Amino acid sequence: MTSPNELRRLIRQTLEMYRGMGLEQIPHVAVPVDSPAAAPPRGGGREPAAPLNRPRAMPTGSNSLGSNSLGSNPSGAPWERPFKPGAGVAETPAVSPSSAPLASAEPAVLSPTPKVVRPAPTSLPVQATREERASALAVLQQGVVNCQRCPELASTRTKTVFGVGDPGAKILFLGEAPGADEDAQGEPFVGRAGQLLNDIITACRLKREEIYICNVLKCRPPGNRTPLEGECSNCREFLDGQLAAIDPEYIVCWGTTAAQNLLQTKQPIGKLRQQFFRQGRAKVVCTYHPSYLLRNPPAKKEVWEDMKFWRQEMGVDLSQGKKSGS
Repeated sequence: MTSPNELRRLIRQTLEMYRGMGLEQIPHVAVPVDSPAAAPPRGGGREPAAPLNRPRAMPTGSNSLGSNSLGSNPSGAPWERPFKPGAGVAETPAVSPSSAPLASAEPAVLSPTPKVVRPAPTSLPVQATREERASALAVLQQGVVNCQRCPELASTRTKTVFGVGDPGAKILFLGEAPGADEDAQGEPFVGRAGQLLNDIITACRLKREEIYICNVLKCRPPGNRTPLEGECSNCREFLDGQLAAIDPEYIVCWGTTAAQNLLQTKQPIGKLRQQFFRQGRAKVVCTYHPSYLLRNPPAKKEVWEDMKFWRQEMGVDLSQGKKSGS
């Protein structure tokens, strides 16, 4: 019987062979472990490892954005207040490095649903131009337009909804799936939830044009039902291609479907908030979907806390109205 050390050596040799062929990323290969106790539990996937960084305490008192500071605004979210066009909008600030370690988001199996295993797309060089990234995205988009992998979705969709935004964006927003408005227009987040997302973007001192926005699914599920696991698996190749082409520094997962599918976990969204995970070189933060906020307005305050937590990592203190350290 081959020893674990010998298996590790063979796997390393295989990896080097793939790299020599020009394949920088390959599907996940499970490395044997010495102790049975280290193996993942049966009957379910591995959950993300406990985060090494503890949730940051949010400011209180006069600097908080609770109901006391905003009067009739019970959620405490600044997008509830009227604002002038262009007010509070600034260019994306330089990313400040953080010494806080990241939570591990090792892939976990969502279900035993059979699926075709495809090699992960090769990321473009960090110095790739916007034109090169846009070209890679255009090729992917044509693949989405022609996709028939999910017969129900392909037969009921009006338009595919690939993604929109800056191909060279540092920030990528990931949602669940298109709704009726998105299906009609072919662009993500253009309905009521999209209008709320625009307000959140403005409150975070960002512009929609400097963010890349896409969904886990590129076609609308009938009746806006929750995407099926098989559908998410079929679409994953396109999402991975978008991530490889854009290579963002930050990913914001909006809602349970986006967070669980990107991080490959069964953890509920409430337990994924207020911490960072790693996806490639990107730092991932998770929060509630804007459509959930339309049904449950008090949750807007929690989303605003998540936005402050995330933007603080980028060097912007939203609770103070200024860049941190300034």
